[in-house]
Amino acid sequence: MDKTYKPQLIEQKWATFWEKNNYGQPSGQGQPYCIMIPPPNVTGSLHMGHGFQLSIMDTLIRYHRMRGYNTLWQVGTDHAGIATQMLVERNLEKEGITKDQLGREAFLEKVWAWKEASGQTITKQMRRLGILVDWSRERFTLDEGLSESVKTLFIRLYEKNIIYRGERLVNWDTKLQTAVSDLEIQTKAVEGSIWSISYPIQNSDESLTVATTRPETLFGDLAVAVHPEDERYTHLIGKHAILPISKRPIPIIADEYVDREFGTGCVKITPSHDFNDFEVGQRHQLGSFNIMNPNGTLNDSVQAEFQGLTMKAARKKVIEALEAAQQLVETNKHSMQVPIGDRSGTIIEPFLTKQWFVHAKPLAERALKAAQKNDITFHPQNWINTYSRWLEDIQDWCISRQLWWGHRIPAWYDDQGNIYVGHDEADVRERFQLAPSLSLTQDEDVLDTWFSSALWPFSTLGWPEKSPDIDTFYPTSCLVTGFDIIFFWVARMVMMGLECLDDVPFKDIYITGLIRDFKGDKMSKSKGNVIDPIDIIDGISLEDLVQKRTSHLMQPDLADKIAKATRKEFPKGIDAFGTDALRFTFCAMATTGRDVKFDTQRLAGYSNFCNKIWNSARFVMMLEEKVSPKDHQIELDISQWMKSKLIQLEEVQDDCMSKYRFDLLCQAIHHGFWHHFCDWYLELVKASMDLLSDQEKSQLIYDTKSILVQLLKIMHPVIPFITDEIYTFLQNEQQSILDQNFVRTSAAISQTPIQNVETICQWVSEIRTVRSELNIPPSAMVQTSGLDQLQTNHQPLFLKMTKLCPNNDNKSDNSIACDIAGKRIHLDIGEHIDINKETDRLERQIVKKSKELSKIQSKVGNQDYLARAPQDLIEKDQSRIMELNEEITKLKQIFNTLNP
Repeated sequence: MDKTYKPQLIEQKWATFWEKNNYGQPSGQGQPYCIMIPPPNVTGSLHMGHGFQLSIMDTLIRYHRMRGYNTLWQVGTDHAGIATQMLVERNLEKEGITKDQLGREAFLEKVWAWKEASGQTITKQMRRLGILVDWSRERFTLDEGLSESVKTLFIRLYEKNIIYRGERLVNWDTKLQTAVSDLEIQTKAVEGSIWSISYPIQNSDESLTVATTRPETLFGDLAVAVHPEDERYTHLIGKHAILPISKRPIPIIADEYVDREFGTGCVKITPSHDFNDFEVGQRHQLGSFNIMNPNGTLNDSVQAEFQGLTMKAARKKVIEALEAAQQLVETNKHSMQVPIGDRSGTIIEPFLTKQWFVHAKPLAERALKAAQKNDITFHPQNWINTYSRWLEDIQDWCISRQLWWGHRIPAWYDDQGNIYVGHDEADVRERFQLAPSLSLTQDEDVLDTWFSSALWPFSTLGWPEKSPDIDTFYPTSCLVTGFDIIFFWVARMVMMGLECLDDVPFKDIYITGLIRDFKGDKMSKSKGNVIDPIDIIDGISLEDLVQKRTSHLMQPDLADKIAKATRKEFPKGIDAFGTDALRFTFCAMATTGRDVKFDTQRLAGYSNFCNKIWNSARFVMMLEEKVSPKDHQIELDISQWMKSKLIQLEEVQDDCMSKYRFDLLCQAIHHGFWHHFCDWYLELVKASMDLLSDQEKSQLIYDTKSILVQLLKIMHPVIPFITDEIYTFLQNEQQSILDQNFVRTSAAISQTPIQNVETICQWVSEIRTVRSELNIPPSAMVQTSGLDQLQTNHQPLFLKMTKLCPNNDNKSDNSIACDIAGKRIHLDIGEHIDINKETDRLERQIVKKSKELSKIQSKVGNQDYLARAPQDLIEKDQSRIMELNEEITKLKQIFNTLNP
């Protein structure tokens, strides 16, 4: 083994070895355990969220594989309709070509060509992580088989009247000119205005003052609404108001939707351009009145001088017209949330259009019952509330998108607009017995990407065909995903799994937190705080990092600010930490919280842990057996003690894996290896070597290597590269830990040897504490009297580890008394330290810490400070008070020891 741990030299080797030797393929034996990878976008690249979830899934797969399960981790990518089409369109624009110039078929050929040439970036990065997926089963959501499954489900739901075509409001991206899902929208806080507009009452001198944040949509008003119990307006209910500019009469209606405290208590109802207004319009049968073109401009339903204007331009002109007519009462500043398309950067408009919808209520009812019957279990449990709340309030799901890239809707129309649904045109003609002469045209739209991904847990296993894989692996064992897509993906997979296979698609749902930066801010390219996991693994220079973070910004003016922040946070760039350190960090941060703060300092600590594992393994490898007994049957106390710690660690691992507490597992592994194995066991081994017979020494070396192998097996699911590399050296051939099933450490260990070693460790620890606090050099031998009070079978081992030399008959005047396990012994420290100087030092320390304690206690006792200070600062002060009290108490004890 090299003296220095160099992860980059071993990781690529092992990633290739695992894939080449098909370690990700199911064994065909044992209880099935299956995870479906959330398919990342084919356009994407690896980000911290991917790295986090992939580390957790790989840990689960390796753990279960080692325990004899028939494991399958299904891998694949999503066609990402909007993102992919936008990317290819932009590439064509650089060549001066538009998709409309190419036509649909030629454009799709361009997309497929891009996908084959450049669309596998993220899977290459995933391979760099060495994840244990079955690459031979890699799927793409536009594969022929998956496309057939999508068509089959569409036809099935259409025939059951669950899928229908209708006119409803949708989220509309005016730049992309397509409907989009809520997940593709970001809300942006802006400082807007609220305008109060006078609406005259028909055949009356009265008027209503209507408050609105969107005066440009007043052309589409179909009513003015007031609260039914608002005494200011009850006499006007049932009358008509005259719409400004258009001069069209609209009814005054009463509806509890109106907030009497907002604005004037009167609101304009524009059913075709506001989701809440649409519901009000449905209740009062107001009908619809669309004033917008698909590109976001006003259409020919409005006055001629406003036609063709963008919403922004129309707002300005409407305000001017209202002012000229003296109908603008007042304007006030108003903070509001504006929906922005995350792909286009444009404001998302509610738009009334004909789309395909899923009537989701009946599907949601079954998905709710599955959760209530515990057919699915969330980890942490609280996420069941989010799942249930969304399903209880579910609305019909718009599944059509005005794109060319994706699953084209399998519906055809004749000249009269009749709809025929089938797998293809030939199937439609046969299914509906249509004449060959009847002209049919296929629907131009494609399906929402979330529709096809809802089938992922079973379409990848061969559905709708009956397949051995479905019989074996469905329902899958666990889903690992983020809380932001519980509704968009998790709930829809449950609905479709129950619909298609009459069973839930997975039993456990582990919800991860959201990876944030060390300040707690969400990582985003616009903020310039994104960290690429590959840059953590392989390292990156400062200049390359700055260039990476400031390139292709949607807001280029932020580049200088981002560069400055990056230089401050990473003045030397990012060091190469390796995959294992990153994986361990991810798992250690996988708490039950909603947010995960990623701190590179913590990463550095776990990188040191990997170095510790490497160096400890090198020490074990250097132990040479001079005697090789026929069988190793000697039971040594220190080996038995360490095996008892292995048993405890194995139990903790099983418990943590069953509860998805990867953070607690990492704590146990870190403590078990560093503290028990390195700090104690290996030290006990070193000290014992000169005290044992050759047979016992051989046994101890054999035990030590066996214990290390077991520790490697325990740690392998979390940190597979370093553990397999060390295991290779121990086996003297390239062989993965995965080739060996996990065998638990025998629990048949007597408590006597365990207690013997625990006693020695306790005594050694207490002696070392005294030596440390008195500044006695670690290598100095200390004359000691009274050791006969400490009776143990391991007296030589105890003396060697504590550097104590028995001198029971000659107690020195410079001796101090100390109590070990309730027994008093004396340490002759006169030749090692100057007692007077040490007394003075301790006294100064006591005074210094006492002053600090008094100052903090005074601050915390100030009620004004408690009222104004942040809670985390107060808690920090209170924690420091406890620390100081403990430190002062310990210093006083040592001081009193020196001055009895």
